[in-house]
Amino acid sequence: MPVNVVRLPVTEAVRETPPSQSALGECVSRTVRRYLADIGDTACDEGLHALVIHEVEGPLLREVLAFHDGNQSRAAAVLGINRATLRKKLAAHGLL
Repeated sequence: MPVNVVRLPVTEAVRETPPSQSALGECVSRTVRRYLADIGDTACDEGLHALVIHEVEGPLLREVLAFHDGNQSRAAAVLGINRATLRKKLAAHGLL
């Protein structure tokens, strides 16, 4: 951050979530706002999109698989991907 520049905190009141946004979307919005406030103008090496997808995908896979008692075929169907893709993603996140 350049000298003599002050970053004011972003409050929830200033950036209210649109009423049509889902609870999941609201959670993502709030978390991304907090992350951006924390890093300021620092560049994200891997890109913010890749970072968010990586951070969200692991817990998503873990929760859906647990909900379906480890049944990969049912979990893949719910996720809208095929079982081979699910297995590849599980392996990439160390969940196999």
